[in-house]
Amino acid sequence: MECISVFDMLKIGVGPSSSHTLGPWRAAERWIKELKATNKFDNIQAITVDLYGSLSLTGKGHATDYAVMLGLTGVDPETIPTDDIETIVSNIKTNKTLTVNGEKSIEFNPETAIVFNKNFLPFHSNGMSFTATINGEKLTSTFYSIGGGFVVKEERSVHKKNAEIKHSFPYPIDKGSELLQYCIDLNMPISKVVLENEKSIRSEAVIDSELKRIWDTMLECMYIGCHTEGHLPGGLNVRRRAFDIHQTLKSKTPYSNPVEWLYSIRDTEVKFRQILKWVSCFALAVNEVNAALGRVVTAPTNGSAGVIPAVLMYYLVIENHDGDFDDIKRFLLVAGEIGSIFKKGATISAAMGGCQAEIGVSSAMAAGALTELSGGTPEQVLIAAEIAMEHHLGLTCDPIGGLVQIPCIERNAMGAIKAINAAELALDTDPKNVKVPLDKVVNTMWETAKDMSTKYKETSEGGLAVGVNLSDC
Repeated sequence: MECISVFDMLKIGVGPSSSHTLGPWRAAERWIKELKATNKFDNIQAITVDLYGSLSLTGKGHATDYAVMLGLTGVDPETIPTDDIETIVSNIKTNKTLTVNGEKSIEFNPETAIVFNKNFLPFHSNGMSFTATINGEKLTSTFYSIGGGFVVKEERSVHKKNAEIKHSFPYPIDKGSELLQYCIDLNMPISKVVLENEKSIRSEAVIDSELKRIWDTMLECMYIGCHTEGHLPGGLNVRRRAFDIHQTLKSKTPYSNPVEWLYSIRDTEVKFRQILKWVSCFALAVNEVNAALGRVVTAPTNGSAGVIPAVLMYYLVIENHDGDFDDIKRFLLVAGEIGSIFKKGATISAAMGGCQAEIGVSSAMAAGALTELSGGTPEQVLIAAEIAMEHHLGLTCDPIGGLVQIPCIERNAMGAIKAINAAELALDTDPKNVKVPLDKVVNTMWETAKDMSTKYKETSEGGLAVGVNLSDC
């Protein structure tokens, strides 16, 4: 049975897209490691990269070419100062030289070395091939970015699995029904079952440290988004709205960092009508940072990165002013497990399933996690996840201009609001009266994804992407 860790679902990386930016970045890194492992790296004479399908059709807007170049240079998306990105890419373009893995300089003209092929490879719509000229011969390796920063190298019978993950959990889970049975048998909440699985890989101290790093990244991202004014890059001239909304909501309590900011919001008397504004502000902030090549956490993807932070922040500053790291830990553990169930049973790739696979899954993750923190039973946690996804079924991915901006940023705000609503509905639901279990909606989402026209799967060939004239933006 496939083993997907919470830390596979919640990855730190650079925006704007986990499948179109983080995935190709990681694929380039893996390819370099391949060449080194086979003692071919030192003999590289030239490199070309072919992008296919959705990576080609929306790659420019998703900075796929940037990601490929950055990955080839060997810089890490988790640690690179984001202000350095434009400088590195500009130097490559100007000098037409690339220092592979920071070690070996070769001639590299991005205009000709990165090829955008509109045709699709048969296995997955996010395909890419790296070709190295070595001693006059060409050596090609093909990768697929299957969503959420996951990268696979070759086709397998079930494309949704990830070959990189090779570990057996004590409580293996593919379906919601299996997760629920463990909770019953072990008399544990979902977060505890997930924690026991994670402890089979790493110590609890490491788990806590990594979850804190993930939360700190989320909080910093919201903070930056709420304090950055102006317009987003890419040509659509989209104004950042989180800054404007935050200006109307923020308290007079002084602060100088993200943690102090969180406490300042707690100290603010939030009126009922302002709650939705705060949640929307948090979600918009994250995805505006994401759209500007900032650092975010895939949750489960970059395009849907704002939902989970917004809902968790809602809990900490609206629902429970005494909320602490233990609450954050439980929230992220539950969210990660729900996301893995969707990845195993359906997809988290918009290029495979439309936006239901991104915003829908993130909303389900957040709804379930909020339900556990709100005192819900394991049954109610799964009910919340089902409700959230049920009302995202069929949602298409049709980004205008191939950019993760319109309608992507607003969809995160809507997904967060739906998650909170789904949690409230689940908490008032008797599991005996449930007609649609989580596993059924996961299967339905996958069937819907397979039926959906390709033009609504992150190709910018349908929906708003063609219904709105770019000159009007």
